[in-house]
Amino acid sequence: MNIKTLTSAAVLTLLAFTGCGRGESPAETQADVAEAQADGNEQLAEAGQDAAEDMQQAQQNVHEEQQAAAGDAAVARHDVAVAKAEAEHKVAVEKCEAVMGDQRQACKDSADEALEQSKAQARAERDAAKP
Repeated sequence: MNIKTLTSAAVLTLLAFTGCGRGESPAETQADVAEAQADGNEQLAEAGQDAAEDMQQAQQNVHEEQQAAAGDAAVARHDVAVAKAEAEHKVAVEKCEAVMGDQRQACKDSADEALEQSKAQARAERDAAKP
């Protein structure tokens, strides 16, 4: 019985090894290659779509940041223009002190009017530049 068992085991082992060493048929190989190519193309298409969406989002973010920066710059220019107008107003009011009588008040009124016009101009420029 031992000999029968050993012989059977040897035959089964031989069949197993010869079956594992056998390559795929050309049709099976071609089918596997086609499947691998299709999977690769699908992954490539998905990666391309993801990259396109990421680029579009990045461009949108850049656009939004540019608009915010433009608004910040407009506010900064406004603040500088107002500070300049107020400084000029102080100088004009001090110069008015050298004038006598009714002309002094007219001089101060003119300085106040110039200040308000400068501030209005600064506001208009700021608002026009903001997105």
